[in-house]
Amino acid sequence: MSQGATRTNDRAPTSPTRDRLRKGERKRVTQMTQIAESQPTERAKVQSWRLHVLIEAGYPLPLAEKLADSEADLHRAVELVEFGCSHETAARILL
Repeated sequence: MSQGATRTNDRAPTSPTRDRLRKGERKRVTQMTQIAESQPTERAKVQSWRLHVLIEAGYPLPLAEKLADSEADLHRAVELVEFGCSHETAARILL
């Protein structure tokens, strides 16, 4: 804040170079943050889809999450289980 300016609220800023947001401003910032956080990235969408496919193939959630977040070949992960590999063995092969 410049030297001649006065504060509109009675609480001190969190930093000498920042002013606290007013109530209306806080609400707008919160709404913008919620909008930004609610829009998943393309990578998050792909990971979610991979996780869904792995769970449908019978992978336990912890293994499915590891595989979904990795670069492992999703189709191979499903094939290994279809050919009789245990989920744990398939995960060890792929990771």
